[in-house]
Amino acid sequence: MTNSIQSFLDAVKFDKDGLVPAIAQDAETGKILMLAYMNRESLEITLKERKMCYWSRSRKELWRKGATSGNTQDVKEVLIDCDGDALVFKITQKGGACHTGYESCFFRKVEDDGSFQIVDKLVFDAETAYRKNG
Repeated sequence: MTNSIQSFLDAVKFDKDGLVPAIAQDAETGKILMLAYMNRESLEITLKERKMCYWSRSRKELWRKGATSGNTQDVKEVLIDCDGDALVFKITQKGGACHTGYESCFFRKVEDDGSFQIVDKLVFDAETAYRKNG
């Protein structure tokens, strides 16, 4: 591991569970695509490979984005917030970011009456993608 990657990893303030929130943002449009979590290992993999790798809190294992669906994320830029406890990855998304098939996980707008309006587009059939590859 290079000294610069080590220095960056040491600057990140992981929470009590060893995790840090990671926001994936489209590098070209600025659209927020998803929020997930990373541990030190997944962050190191991401920095070295320049492909997003997260920590799955539900499965308790590394989660390489796109391993099942083919919808990968290539890292273009990494930002760390002022406190060191949150990260933004400007990425190029192949396919949809959301496991439901939408381009972004933030595909529902909350209306004044509390109802939801779908404000994004479906870019793949999730049922087919996960049945075929999962």
